[in-house]
Amino acid sequence: MKKIFLIIFSILLIDQISKIYIKTHFELGSGVPVFPFFWILFVENPGMAYGIRIGTGYHGKVLLSIFRFFLVLLIFFFLYKNVKRGSSNYLTIPISFIFSGAMGNFFDSAFYGFLFDTGTIYCEKYHDWISYRGISKINQFFSNSGGRGYSSFMKGCVVDIFYLPIIDIHFPNWIPFFGNFHFQFFKPIFNVSDISIFTGFILFFLFQNRIGNVKIL
Repeated sequence: MKKIFLIIFSILLIDQISKIYIKTHFELGSGVPVFPFFWILFVENPGMAYGIRIGTGYHGKVLLSIFRFFLVLLIFFFLYKNVKRGSSNYLTIPISFIFSGAMGNFFDSAFYGFLFDTGTIYCEKYHDWISYRGISKINQFFSNSGGRGYSSFMKGCVVDIFYLPIIDIHFPNWIPFFGNFHFQFFKPIFNVSDISIFTGFILFFLFQNRIGNVKIL
């Protein structure tokens, strides 16, 4: 149990520190290249991975946050049952990574709306999500000044940080069929939570043959 708690706590801590630092030190859309194929780039995502959204506007945002909540709850009970039952580490450790990642992104969508003073908001007039200028600050409410956040509970946006343009090619016009075609891999921007979820699934599939008894509920 201590090993599982340490994994979850460490991932959540790294995830939230990195997101809060980026949001309070970078302007939205700005970034710095670490290597040509690896950037620190700050964006906010009101949807899921790859920008997939459930519904439109804040109704869709709240629905997505509720979905994340029940998903986190389900993974937690699955993990808890199997830890108590003494299931193999080949099962509980990958699930711990997945739970940590899901929890990290849920925290953003649930609390960042009132944790920060500025953020991406939905404009009913234009039916689209609107960005902001400047650098966000921690909501003054948390410094006992009674400030308001940029949104409310369950309406925050997930902070994404890492960008890997491993391949970024623009074919010149004179090339047949592919002229003026822009090919890019890897385009999505992600965060520590996403890495944790991905790592959990990779570990699960790598060691699935070594997993013993599984407690579903």
